Amino acid sequence: METAEVTNKTKWTIDPSHSEISFKVKHLMISNIKGVFREFTANIYSTNNNLMTSDIDIVMNVSSIDTGDKKRDEHLKSADFFHAKKFMQIVFSGSSFEKTDKDKEGKYILHGILTIKGITKKITLDAEFGGMIRDPWGNDRSGFSLKGTLNRKDWGLNWNTILDTGGLLIGEDVNINCEVELIKANIEKNVN
Repeated sequence: METAEVTNKTKWTIDPSHSEISFKVKHLMISNIKGVFREFTANIYSTNNNLMTSDIDIVMNVSSIDTGDKKRDEHLKSADFFHAKKFMQIVFSGSSFEKTDKDKEGKYILHGILTIKGITKKITLDAEFGGMIRDPWGNDRSGFSLKGTLNRKDWGLNWNTILDTGGLLIGEDVNINCEVELIKANIEKNVN
């Protein structure tokens, strides 16, 4: 008689008060401008508690972009950049983790797709798994750091100005940095 294999589907949600999705881009070719998305949600489903098996969906509200300068933020929301009235969300869907180095515990490459302004492209992010812990209130939590570099023009974010010196006002490469703390939400048992 065969024994049915029991697997647990575990749902994780993002803790927004302990997470951040930020970016930086060159300005005048000499310094960096930093910004964050203030509003975002995530749903992550793993098999059992193994986060390396996760299906990841992160949704950012484009109108929540914050670079510390209201005028610049309004320009970023305009049709010159994100066109927030038409394309209200940025969506990242992570599909698989790949171990990067056997000697470096917790280091992975996260493969996924990123959609900005209706344009969807494959990307990879460097991922560092911080571990799992139970907090003082009995919640299971885990943490990740995600980093990567994207060319904004690949998603139609083309606006720029040429400087008198020949450089560009804004760099094309955007450095992404995410600090993510997850909370285990529930477990559903499936019999295969």
